[in-house]
Amino acid sequence: MKLEIRDVTKSFKNKSVVNNFNLEIQKGECVGLIGPNGAGKSTLIKMIVDMIEPEKGEILLNGNKNMEMKKEIGYLPQYPNFFNWMTAKETLMFMGQLSGVPKKALNNQIPLILRKVGLQDAENSKVGTFSGGMKQRLGIAQALLHKPSLIILDEPVSALDPIGRREVLNIIQEIKKETTILLSTHILNDAEEICERFVIIKNGVKLEDSSISQLFKRNNKNRLIIELASNDGVWMNIVKKLPYVKELTVKGNKLEVKVDDIYNHKNLILRNAIEHNVDILKFEIQRDTLEEIFLKMVMR
Repeated sequence: MKLEIRDVTKSFKNKSVVNNFNLEIQKGECVGLIGPNGAGKSTLIKMIVDMIEPEKGEILLNGNKNMEMKKEIGYLPQYPNFFNWMTAKETLMFMGQLSGVPKKALNNQIPLILRKVGLQDAENSKVGTFSGGMKQRLGIAQALLHKPSLIILDEPVSALDPIGRREVLNIIQEIKKETTILLSTHILNDAEEICERFVIIKNGVKLEDSSISQLFKRNNKNRLIIELASNDGVWMNIVKKLPYVKELTVKGNKLEVKVDDIYNHKNLILRNAIEHNVDILKFEIQRDTLEEIFLKMVMR
């Protein structure tokens, strides 16, 4: 399912919440929509799923208006609401019928969906007894029930404890193999783990749209951190004299090496270490973390 958002704008009480927003997501992509609280993420998502209408612009799914393609969208809101007196099976049966899925098909699909999200043993348990992680997994199950081509997840783990968060992230990792996903979050570690591409939004405006590798490449410091098993003064002197090494700082067994071109010269230094039988414990590029990149962008 291809998603296109073209010049979409939305205001509330004369305050712009989403402003001339453009985005294109190709079939099979998993894209993270990241931004601080109040950035406009949830408003944008509600327009995509046709819960609210944009003031201007359009949203297309495979070239069709989104209101014509709602059956192709699976949506998990930030705080899914269920009837506590219903069982997991009854909940999915109720929501599936609201989505127009025939009862016979639901009888076949519900056990499979519950197994996929790890709730097969809770099929007949009342939702009121579920933990936060179990409710989120049930929310994912209802989003998948009608076999959508696009899954939209709005802050799916922000309110969960570490165990519930890990359970839900593992499920998202599995379903991303089968469908297009737009994941809204302000938890950057989650976005980094799951998504291949990031869209950063602030005050309803898109600040960035790139892959994690592109983000890191643009925000590297052309420095390598190398930790050795022992203090190898001979090889350190060799490194210092390499023509592409601009600066070398030694702290015990650790080297900080500044080079001209990190992506070409890191391989040359590693090859040189192997040729001299250097025992390396750690070899990494010194760069800003995703959180540091994010903070620099949103605090400008």
